[in-house]
Amino acid sequence: MAVEWDQLQKIDEYRWRVPKGTKLGMRTDALIYADERLLQAILKDLSVDQAMNVAFLPGIVGRSLAMPDIHQGYGFPIGGVAATDFRTGVISPGGVGFDINCGVRLLASPLRKDDVVPRLRELVNQLFRDVPSGTGSEGYLKCNLQELDRVLTEGAAWVVARGFGEASDVEYCEESGCMAGADPSQVSQRAKQRGHTQLGTLGSGNHFLEVQYVQKVFEPEVARCFGLEEDQVVVLIHCGSRGLGHQVCTDFLKVMNEAMPRYGISLPDRQLACVPIQTPEGQAYLAAMAASANFAWANRQAITHFTRKAFERIFGPGAKLRVVYDVAHNIAKRERHRVDGEVKEVLVHRKGATRSFPAGAPELPAGYRNVGQPVLIPGSMGTASYVLVGTEKAMEETFGTVCHGAGRAMSRAAAKKGRDARAETKRLEEMGILLRAETRDGILEEVPEAYKDIDAVVDVVHNAGLARKVARLRPIGVIKG
Repeated sequence: MAVEWDQLQKIDEYRWRVPKGTKLGMRTDALIYADERLLQAILKDLSVDQAMNVAFLPGIVGRSLAMPDIHQGYGFPIGGVAATDFRTGVISPGGVGFDINCGVRLLASPLRKDDVVPRLRELVNQLFRDVPSGTGSEGYLKCNLQELDRVLTEGAAWVVARGFGEASDVEYCEESGCMAGADPSQVSQRAKQRGHTQLGTLGSGNHFLEVQYVQKVFEPEVARCFGLEEDQVVVLIHCGSRGLGHQVCTDFLKVMNEAMPRYGISLPDRQLACVPIQTPEGQAYLAAMAASANFAWANRQAITHFTRKAFERIFGPGAKLRVVYDVAHNIAKRERHRVDGEVKEVLVHRKGATRSFPAGAPELPAGYRNVGQPVLIPGSMGTASYVLVGTEKAMEETFGTVCHGAGRAMSRAAAKKGRDARAETKRLEEMGILLRAETRDGILEEVPEAYKDIDAVVDVVHNAGLARKVARLRPIGVIKG
């Protein structure tokens, strides 16, 4: 049942609490980050109810959190965040999502907008040829099943070692592009069969490769540290672990649904299937999830290589692309956070949510440690994306986390209704945005109106102090699945 306005307690203009007594069995409050206009849209689906259900998880630490891009998902809402005690709490695949380590990578070019626009169509067509997209797409970087085990263990570094990248690329990835604890033996053969041909592919749905330019800089000093300036052309890549990660999630949901009665766990939604972290099933999932995350980083690394080649083919060898940063937004990570004045070891589930660590965080590349982590928040293909920087406030309130995008405002079916793909493509072209997509549905499901207002979502994050705006990016060329 959808939550009503009168069940929410307004803390301030950007924070709304659902007290733990609202639903019998909640172990903690749910906290929603939104302004009133966004909240009206959020309350139209069951996402807040899902955030309340997350508050039932055994061992949950702090509040069940919902970011301003929140919308209804599988188990957890998309835009949901929860930490569980690493020793006594549970792990829930629904708190990570089917596309494990779906994430975004930002590449910066030395080119300006005026350099690129005259040859934009050539560039978009070249990128469309060089970076396969679509549901069953296969990549140009082949690996057999034996090599795949190394990909699952080594992540982006395996791709770089094959000559598809530079050593500095992995330095500017979350976890240096390789999550510890991966065990390929916990990934099913079915998952491996689905994934081993898919390195270097975008996939379908809301995944994309966008050529953008820096439309506005808000904090020049931080932008300079990230290597960004106004009118500079950049590339944003959004994709994940493809069929491999999806199958891992599917496999372990079945395992956990069967195991829950043995551990005496009962929850209001079977989609929240979970087990204690310190059980064989919990450890197996974490090992398979880390392997899937490494596959996703390898995938984005391979796409980076082919994107570089496309730029160099059109603009010459001087058009070198540099990795600004790469962040995951579907993952569960073992971290240490201060909760109620005490430092605890927790497992932070980020489902459609992005890490936002502040200056001084040891996890950051040395080059960014004085300013904080680049936070990459993509919007829709017709609007804008943002680069922000992490803050101490996020560490205090949200386990160092913010939203991951604009968030859907419309179902895929509703987005397609009454629309024509050619008309939408033409409309974008009139806005100065060239679009290539593998399918008609790839266009219609992702029309700008299908998403919340990215500026409003980012304003909530900025004004709540969870991250600060650094730069606004605007698309000029879009590749969709």
